[in-house]
Amino acid sequence: MDQLKQALRERTATVSIVGLGYVGLPLALRIAACGFTVSGLDKDPGKINELREARSPLLEISDQDIAGAVDSGRFTPTCDTAVLSKADVVVICVPTPLRDGSPDMRYIEGAATAVSENLRPGQLVILESTTYPGTTEDFLRDILETSGLKAGADFYLGFSPERIDPGNPEFHLDNVPKIVGGFDPVSGELMEDFYGTFVAKVVRVSSARAAEMSKLLENTYRHVNIALANEMAILCNDLGIDVWEVIEAAATKPFGFQAFYPGPGWGGHCIPVDPAYLSWRVRQMGCTAKFVELARDFNETMPTYVFQRLSEALNDRDKSIRGSSILVLGVAYKPDVNDARETPAVEIIQKLQKAGANVRFHDPYVSSLYLKSGKMDSCELTDATLAAADLVLFHTSHTVYDAGWIAERSRLIFDTRNYFKGVPGPIITL
Repeated sequence: MDQLKQALRERTATVSIVGLGYVGLPLALRIAACGFTVSGLDKDPGKINELREARSPLLEISDQDIAGAVDSGRFTPTCDTAVLSKADVVVICVPTPLRDGSPDMRYIEGAATAVSENLRPGQLVILESTTYPGTTEDFLRDILETSGLKAGADFYLGFSPERIDPGNPEFHLDNVPKIVGGFDPVSGELMEDFYGTFVAKVVRVSSARAAEMSKLLENTYRHVNIALANEMAILCNDLGIDVWEVIEAAATKPFGFQAFYPGPGWGGHCIPVDPAYLSWRVRQMGCTAKFVELARDFNETMPTYVFQRLSEALNDRDKSIRGSSILVLGVAYKPDVNDARETPAVEIIQKLQKAGANVRFHDPYVSSLYLKSGKMDSCELTDATLAAADLVLFHTSHTVYDAGWIAERSRLIFDTRNYFKGVPGPIITL
């Protein structure tokens, strides 16, 4: 322990990041920038070659950022799991998707197996992948201990939830408090020392389970309040009230209220997935997370609601969905990112296609979508493209879009984000 603490303090400890996605890559670059030697391990050879050639896969990270880290010798992208045996600290940042509604643990299992095959005494192993409470202490530890080494005695173990918000220019790795929870007190102390070298504030909790649960609470809070905002949008529409005006007015209260906004559905890795991990874990105990499940049911109805509203908007203009030309602007799950995981745009487009609409999409950051009907590529956004559309569905409010220019050239706009507020034209909102 003392030797690792000293190496962390002097920044001579070597670090290996397993998984170079939207969590692992920024983490690796931040740690390298703070003076550590970092190996970035990923099983995708294409991604590794891309990084070695200083081409960034993420909008938030420039090619120059990659080049600087690689050229300095502080960051080495690799597919070779042998680097794990040389690391003092191993951080696992692999995906945790759903599979048939249940946690898909294959990525954590694969990473843990690779670590166990290279595990040596004195290493600190940290899981950052969002997961259900008990994963670190039970699932991950069991795999690591197949090495013959014991957690808390031969190696150190803990969990620290990622708090990345892609596309957010205000909050970054260094200025967002980092929660850490160790398998045992010594592991927690070492985690605190490690993260304290490159983030402004470390919040230590009593256990890995508490840290795992804190992440699920953060995203379940958003999950439930998004569902409430979506329900309010539907109720306000039925009552002939502008939901955006209502939210704006309520948000003037300086206490007891935080504004959440309606939209075409939820997307990204966190909000649609993380609460399902909590629900799954609760079901294993013979219980039900009723509030969480109700919010999921409601959020999952939004693409259908948007489809219905589109149908009504066209019917009001003596047109049907069948045969109409519809242009979807922005298919990423949130503004100014290239991440289309779990985006509701896919379900909306597929519903429109099934009903006979001719659908195209444009997104400056997403080049292709993979639908049941096959691959669909982003089209050019031109005067002619807008003019040819019977309806423009504004799905994601990328800041590169010029609302006035779009409104001037469109016959009818259905705006799911209230982006066209104050812009004249035939505009409908949720």
